[in-house]
Amino acid sequence: MRLRAEAPAGTDRLHRFTPAERWIHRTTALLMGVCVLTAGCLYIPQLAVLVGRRELVVRIHECAGLALPVPVLLGLASRAFRRDLGFLNRFGAHDRLWLRAALNRDKRPSSRPAGKFNAGQKIYANWIAGATLVMLATGLLMWFTHLAPLMWRTSATFVHDWLALTIGVVLAGHIGMAMGDPEARRGLRTGRVSKEWAKREHPLWRP
Repeated sequence: MRLRAEAPAGTDRLHRFTPAERWIHRTTALLMGVCVLTAGCLYIPQLAVLVGRRELVVRIHECAGLALPVPVLLGLASRAFRRDLGFLNRFGAHDRLWLRAALNRDKRPSSRPAGKFNAGQKIYANWIAGATLVMLATGLLMWFTHLAPLMWRTSATFVHDWLALTIGVVLAGHIGMAMGDPEARRGLRTGRVSKEWAKREHPLWRP
């Protein structure tokens, strides 16, 4: 399949992400990292003793959590970002084929058809978006204790704590996958990827 490049003639790079999209990803990743690190300092005794200043850590955690949706909300002003959100929210027959191959550990490129985003990336993006909203809602119930009765706050604490642990595990997996794909990381860093990588990993993508 032939890919139409937007890159200047004579280059072997394809345009993948705009500066706005890269800013959104970096800022969201930074805020998520702060949330995870501060949560670790609040819940892991060894880190809590090492860091101290619990009240300050709590305030940083709360502020980072409240700010987490902001980059995405600001990013809605970008047409390219809105277009990519549309790609992430649409699942097709090729996504089912990709998932079947992934579950069967079939690494042949021909068995893993993907557009700009593969099925794994779509599932991750939708899951982390939903988890972030749940964390924000439960966090507000824990922070503003007058918003709900004790039973609600207790349930919110339970959900918040266990979902935070799940997010930490999923993020570790996401980072591990990224570390194994230097070209994907280069695309997020520079906005461009090689034609060969795009043809191999995202054969249905038309830049």
